Amino acid sequence: MTTCVFCGIAKKEIPSSAVFEDLEVMAFKDIQPSAPVHYLVIPKEHIQSIAHLEGNHKEVISKLIFTAKELAIKFGLKGYKLVFNVGKEGGQVIDHLHLHLLGGWNNKKDIDILPHPSLDK
Repeated sequence: MTTCVFCGIAKKEIPSSAVFEDLEVMAFKDIQPSAPVHYLVIPKEHIQSIAHLEGNHKEVISKLIFTAKELAIKFGLKGYKLVFNVGKEGGQVIDHLHLHLLGGWNNKKDIDILPHPSLDK
């Protein structure tokens, strides 16, 4: 069994509520959502964080962002946030690169009260 939770999800060792998957990336519902709509988009390759990206990762980063955009369209989000937390000091809890897709708020007040460290719970 894989020790990285997100690698375990990508390898189907750990169940998830997947909403998208291809050969390179996967997206699933966050189990502790910080917004009415909260999905995580991950590369299947284990990359610890943005700080650990190499030149050969340019396409996977692009794929994460475009996947989030397509999911936002699919789920009817007119406005949304895309968030990468980087390192423990930046609020990253799981040491596997992941992009938060957050949306579904009814008003601006709800968006402004979202605390950033809780994004990675």
